Amino acid sequence: MRGTPYPTLDELLRGARATVAARPDDLRLRDIGTSRAGRPLWLLSAGHGPRQVLTVAGAHANEPAGGATSLRFARRLARDPSLLGGGDGGLDCTWHFLLCLDPDGASLAEGWMTAGSSGAPNPAAPPLIGSYYRRFYRPAFAAQPEFPPVAGDQRAPMPESEALLGLIDELRPVVQFSLHGVEVGGTFLQLTRVVPGVPAAYRRIAADLGVPLEHRPFDGMGWLVEGPGVLVLPDGSPAEERDPSGFVSRATWLHAMRHGTVSAVVEAPFWSVAGVGDPRPVAEPRRELADVSEILLGRVKQLESVVGELDPRPPGTPDELAHFTAARELMDIGSGVVDTWSAAELATTVGNSVSLGIAARRIPLRAAAMMSRALGGAPALDTLVDGWARELERTFDARWVSVADQTALQARTMLVLARALM
Repeated sequence: MRGTPYPTLDELLRGARATVAARPDDLRLRDIGTSRAGRPLWLLSAGHGPRQVLTVAGAHANEPAGGATSLRFARRLARDPSLLGGGDGGLDCTWHFLLCLDPDGASLAEGWMTAGSSGAPNPAAPPLIGSYYRRFYRPAFAAQPEFPPVAGDQRAPMPESEALLGLIDELRPVVQFSLHGVEVGGTFLQLTRVVPGVPAAYRRIAADLGVPLEHRPFDGMGWLVEGPGVLVLPDGSPAEERDPSGFVSRATWLHAMRHGTVSAVVEAPFWSVAGVGDPRPVAEPRRELADVSEILLGRVKQLESVVGELDPRPPGTPDELAHFTAARELMDIGSGVVDTWSAAELATTVGNSVSLGIAARRIPLRAAAMMSRALGGAPALDTLVDGWARELERTFDARWVSVADQTALQARTMLVLARALM
């Protein structure tokens, strides 16, 4: 039995082809380029309206929710093409779904989805956090195609990035969605400009589905907080994004602003934590920051010690090298992340303190999981992964969010924003 109900890359393509075959007059499928390893980048398009909407899924290899949302929403459009038509209630648009921006990364990350069991005693039970991390993969930041290099950077742009930028320039969409997933925590929405009514509608959708809102997401440190769970890009912001590790890039969803496009990043949690939405003030924010910083730096130090005792050989295959590079980056950014947290006004509420506590545990957990895979499965590292995953789940009472609810959250948010802009 499959470990999770997310579609794999092959299932995404088969599902898209079947959807097109059922409504060939209303839907089309084409590739817009290839990945570094030569995998096609598939674009599923629905409708024939003059205005364009673009949804990008699979920007991060470890986040399969966006692909599931895209396929399910496209099937809805196939069943009800009037939604995109020009009549009453129609959007009069063409809706495009880039099914997976990083298929190379996704191919390395989908092992937990096809492992044959949820990892729980009952195979039909929700997947366990430990099962997810034992097969975890997320590329190093410079290998994530949603973040091309800034001008003057010596890195060559990835073909996936170039394909997406070209698609944005071709379509000039009214709105662009980037669908993401939070491993453990709550949902949040990032908008490149204010769209009246959308934040309130988004919060109603989350409440209706029982998904907690991140009270103050710490993604987009310089973005304005428009109430719980919503960040808005300030006017006049630079076209670059700075990762907490210090890496600077030009996000593809900021590139679209030159066309007047509103971009929206929609994050859906896999395992939810109710505490991230707690608005109560924290008595001593500096103490909270010191505590989470100690957890992060202490676990990275512990991981460094275990890796040092293993005296690892150089990675022997491209897949092992990819895991090793990503793990090594996470092991090296701890102090930079702590500095970023300390410079911002964080941990002022219980919810934000909980979010930071999750992040402080997630970074070394990701690193340990990928380092174990890079080294062919080291028992000492696997022990760390299993122990840290259990501690993460129990400390924050993490609860699995059904894929139906994850996709509903993203699809309903997209539809609300599209309607507000049409």
